[in-house]
Amino acid sequence: MDFRSAEAEARYDAVVERAAGLVVGLDFDGTLAPIVEDPTEATILPGTGELLVELAESVAALAVITGRPARQVLALGGLEEVGTAVGEHGRVLHVLGQYGNERWSSVERRIVSPQPPRGLSTFELRLPGLLRRHDAAEAYVEDKGLAVGIHTRRLADPRAAFDRLLEPVRSLAGELGLQVEPGRLVIEVRAPGTDKGAAVRRLVDQVGAEAFCFVGDDLGDVAAFEAVHALREEGAVAGLLVCAGSPEEPALRDLADVVVDGPEGVQDFLRRLAADTGVRTG
Repeated sequence: MDFRSAEAEARYDAVVERAAGLVVGLDFDGTLAPIVEDPTEATILPGTGELLVELAESVAALAVITGRPARQVLALGGLEEVGTAVGEHGRVLHVLGQYGNERWSSVERRIVSPQPPRGLSTFELRLPGLLRRHDAAEAYVEDKGLAVGIHTRRLADPRAAFDRLLEPVRSLAGELGLQVEPGRLVIEVRAPGTDKGAAVRRLVDQVGAEAFCFVGDDLGDVAAFEAVHALREEGAVAGLLVCAGSPEEPALRDLADVVVDGPEGVQDFLRRLAADTGVRTG
């Protein structure tokens, strides 16, 4: 666990001091679950669910904020069971899927979701031709309902394929009024207007948070990092930013207060946070 500066250590202490009003937000892939070639097999790291339940004893709320569909994350993470256990401590687990477009909580226990964006079905019809033209016909295309993910991890040169596809995909998406979200060897296309930063701000308002810790690993988490940073600068909350470091995608390292080593490092961080907030509050 690498605290990037003395100021970062002070920020950690500040969120611990405000544990009773602390919301802990976490990405899923690369943060709670290891990155795998087949995204349908990305399960939460064993033991993490128990750590989340332990942490719930001393913080205001927990949230998983992800680009995946909420229903998929609930299943892959066993999060309905985690939510039940969190509820026994009088706390709430929020699952915000598809960058906050879908909402589930351990209180309401149903997924609230809008209609798919205009233009997405046309994008999906035109995508196979685009992939063939750019020598990426074997890319894995994930239909998320409200978005489409184009994964290059299975191709012979995943990074080169990602780089070839990014601008053509961005051009087609823009033509259809859609937004592109690059990630770790995946390009996601979805409706504009909602990102993880907006999801963070809504949670702060909803919970009345006094502190917010966000843990992520990818370009899709930049908006959440920026939102926590802005809220911290505004004096609205104490804020801590944790990067689950990856050699594939170093974008968050320079923005983070703390860098840990992937999902295993996230477990270590959650374990320490649970211990320190438990000491301070109990």
